[in-house]
Amino acid sequence: MQSTRILDGGMGQELIRRSKRPVTPMWSADIMLNEPHLVRDLHREFIDSGAQIITLNTYTATPQRLKRDGAPDALAPLHESAMQVATDAITRAGNPQVQIAGCLPPLVASYHPDTAPDFSESLDTYRQLVRLQAPVCDIFICETMASLTEARAACAAASESGKEVWVAFTVCDDLYQILRSGESLAQGLQAIAGFNPDAVLLNCSRPEAINASLPLLASLPCQMGAYANGFTSITTLYPGTTVESLSARQDLSPVQYAEHALKWIEQGASIVGGCCEIGPEHIRVLAETLKEVR
Repeated sequence: MQSTRILDGGMGQELIRRSKRPVTPMWSADIMLNEPHLVRDLHREFIDSGAQIITLNTYTATPQRLKRDGAPDALAPLHESAMQVATDAITRAGNPQVQIAGCLPPLVASYHPDTAPDFSESLDTYRQLVRLQAPVCDIFICETMASLTEARAACAAASESGKEVWVAFTVCDDLYQILRSGESLAQGLQAIAGFNPDAVLLNCSRPEAINASLPLLASLPCQMGAYANGFTSITTLYPGTTVESLSARQDLSPVQYAEHALKWIEQGASIVGGCCEIGPEHIRVLAETLKEVR
């Protein structure tokens, strides 16, 4: 079996379960501001479970989201805190080989690219996020990209960093090989081809949708990978609402999730991990399963 890099799992849902604070539209950013120790400890758990790459907890820390949620001045403090707890977690784990991935997320809302800024504003914002995160990042992941415009803008900004660039698309759960925007995954791959990303992945979609969509990535001249979510459905999540409306699947245990990941690896994936509702135990079982297969 080829060498496989293991990402961490989802931060937001896991942090909400551990937090004593009420859930807000700021989601994981609220916890980052008020309970940073929870973020540090969760990073550490993912590392101890076998994650070789942890992602900064800045998914909801964009200027557009923070302005909407009444915290426009929190952008820099959020990023500073996220970088600090990530580096602290690696130090406490005693594993300096663990890498840190910067997070370039949808700027306004997941799964709703119709709410995103135009290309020019998006590019400027992603460049700002790259500058904030670059001091500690080894990789930039343009993640949960739901449209061509989002993907192109994030990929362009990340490419200017000189660091490794990964682009992760999210596909419809019931229309395979189609982005959440209604554009095709094939169009998305073509839109970013000129940036020569180091890896292209599928993320924050049902494992079954990833299984059906991953073959399109097989012919790419770069690494491919996947990290699915564990939601029953994402149809109730809208911009400005909270994630309390979402529920986790009961048929996606750590063992079952690892079985999906093995299918991705069989198709050529060299990067696997987890997204929302995929916790440290999922990553632990995944890492142990990969050792057994090797």
